[in-house]
Amino acid sequence: MGKALEAVVTEFKEHMKKIAYYQNALGVLYWDSRTNTPKKGQERQAEVIGFLSTQVYQLTVAPEMNSYLACLGTEANLRVLDPVIAQSVREYRKVNERLKKIPPELYQEYVILTAKSENIWEEAKQGNDFKMFESYLTKIVDFNRKFAEFWGYQGHPYDALLEPYEPGMTVAVLDQLFAALRQATVGILKRIQDSASPVDTQIFTGFFPKAKQEELGRYLLQEIGFDMAAGTLHESEHPFTGGANHRGDVRLTTHYYEDDLLSSVFSCIHEGGHGIYEQNIDPALINTPLGTGASMGIHESQSRLYENLIGRSRSFWRRYLPKVRELFPEQFAKVDADQFYRGVNCVMPSLIRTEADELTYNLHIILRYEIEKALIEGSCQVSDLPEIWGNKMEEYLGIRPQTDAEGVLQDVHWSSGSFGYFPSYSIGNIYSAQFAAAMERAGLKLDQLIEEGDFQRIREWLGAQIHRYGKLKTPAEILKDATGETIDASYLIRYFEKKYREIYGI
Repeated sequence: MGKALEAVVTEFKEHMKKIAYYQNALGVLYWDSRTNTPKKGQERQAEVIGFLSTQVYQLTVAPEMNSYLACLGTEANLRVLDPVIAQSVREYRKVNERLKKIPPELYQEYVILTAKSENIWEEAKQGNDFKMFESYLTKIVDFNRKFAEFWGYQGHPYDALLEPYEPGMTVAVLDQLFAALRQATVGILKRIQDSASPVDTQIFTGFFPKAKQEELGRYLLQEIGFDMAAGTLHESEHPFTGGANHRGDVRLTTHYYEDDLLSSVFSCIHEGGHGIYEQNIDPALINTPLGTGASMGIHESQSRLYENLIGRSRSFWRRYLPKVRELFPEQFAKVDADQFYRGVNCVMPSLIRTEADELTYNLHIILRYEIEKALIEGSCQVSDLPEIWGNKMEEYLGIRPQTDAEGVLQDVHWSSGSFGYFPSYSIGNIYSAQFAAAMERAGLKLDQLIEEGDFQRIREWLGAQIHRYGKLKTPAEILKDATGETIDASYLIRYFEKKYREIYGI
């Protein structure tokens, strides 16, 4: 590589660093807005977030960036560049092209709208008042319809919104995956409901002080390998993982209900899976667009693998029920590991996605996916959502929400404009089962490792195959290299069949 090219690479690195620093500040501000910002400071915070986001936008589409991408992005130069720089060029070129298609004033308007919308959503949810949020959501949907047209698509307009979250994924592929998953899930659910082997969940009733729940959550996070010296755990209305956008500062949140122990336990393990991923990305990717997860689906595969395949396993509770007994002796002194395991795997259709059992969870995602597609293609309107939501819940799960808070207002995602995000959860579930099967083929006996508390070997495999690459590889490349296969829902379906056959005798 010649000196002239080296000089351009040096300038490109500095430009990327500026963007990374703004994103660092934005990550901290966003996390703070969801955890600590006083109500009277929220509007100002939203404006600051909007301003800084605009700076990131301007740096990303700046003439200097265009010059760097034009120089470094030639086929000849990409062949000789360091792989991290070459892939950063490709990633920024893709982002740059998408952003340049949106007028700057429209982008800033949208960022400010979504920052304000999250606060309105929270108030609307607490007040059980969809009408309070409706006008904001209508504007957000209109923006996303425009964005899809700006960006372009080959098949369905929703494909354009899937791309930022799961590159390469399309409605055509998802429709097939979700049809198979839905059919299998409904079949297993019917057999469970006809089963004569009920699961006892009464063991989880009682009062669970918030302080002890927090102690248990922190303990389990450290056990599975989340580095508390490089992360934190706080409370928010909706659990999420955020922070400074680098491996040394990964901030988790959960929500505590003092009449529901399992909610915080599994949200901690879930967010811990996200956090472990972020903490183990190759340091060489910091200050580049590659220093994060390969996609939302790959990210969700890690949180769902930890939450479900590890956290809901019999082996996990054989090891950690004693800690639960220590903190909550009154409730669990006479409960054994098998009772606890069966209890945490009880299948019972639920109104709330985040509280759904592992089996029916995907029906919640398919419902949202279908609604999002309909909103983007214009076949339904925002004003109709409460009724549409209720009808689909009744059709898929046999239950109907009686309030907006337990129905259409339950998720934060639409308020932040995250259309195209929801499918990531079920994509992640599908990936997680494929990764677990690949670990077993590689000689890792997961049940044994979990019961022994040997999470290091699990992290090492995940780190070597997935985490360290960040966004250096595409989701399809990560899946293919780790498992030898393309996305395949049959692993998840077989996992469900085996698990619930044993628990319910079906």
